[in-house]
Amino acid sequence: MATKIRLQRHGRKGYAFYQIIVADSRAPRDGKFIERIGSYNPNTNPATIDLNFERALHWLQVGAQPTDTTRTLLSREGVCLKKHLLDGVKKGAFDEAAAETKFQAWQTEKKQSLQAVKDHDREAVKAANKARLEAEKESSKAKADAIAQKKAALAAEAAKKAAEASAAEAAAAAEAEKNE
Repeated sequence: MATKIRLQRHGRKGYAFYQIIVADSRAPRDGKFIERIGSYNPNTNPATIDLNFERALHWLQVGAQPTDTTRTLLSREGVCLKKHLLDGVKKGAFDEAAAETKFQAWQTEKKQSLQAVKDHDREAVKAANKARLEAEKESSKAKADAIAQKKAALAAEAAKKAAEASAAEAAAAAEAEKNE
């Protein structure tokens, strides 16, 4: 029986997530499978991969062939590298301690690069929020200035009318005094 490590689609239309499974190559995509070894959610940023590392490594070592997409996912998680290093140990290229050291160095480098990507994304979001806030402050300041100018014009017009009314009253009072 030829076994494949492949993705099994779940989720709704336009929002798919996948189970990483080991199945007979003749089985349908969403049909019968031998073992579920993880999940993959491409909808998050960065994509979330939950993988049973030991079982994935076991299936690769016994000859299961991953599809192109799952090979990429397994490589990203380090399963393919670990298999490669263990094959090197079997051939006598280096000992198991050296292989484990190389794998740990790769893992720390991978975590640092992933953290750098997350930090960069977080900083980009902060910068976008700050720019949007500044633009909003500018527009509200412009609106406030326009309202202040309108209020000043209305106050000046009201003061002018009040001055005219008081002048008219003063003239009427003066006229009334002359007539007395």
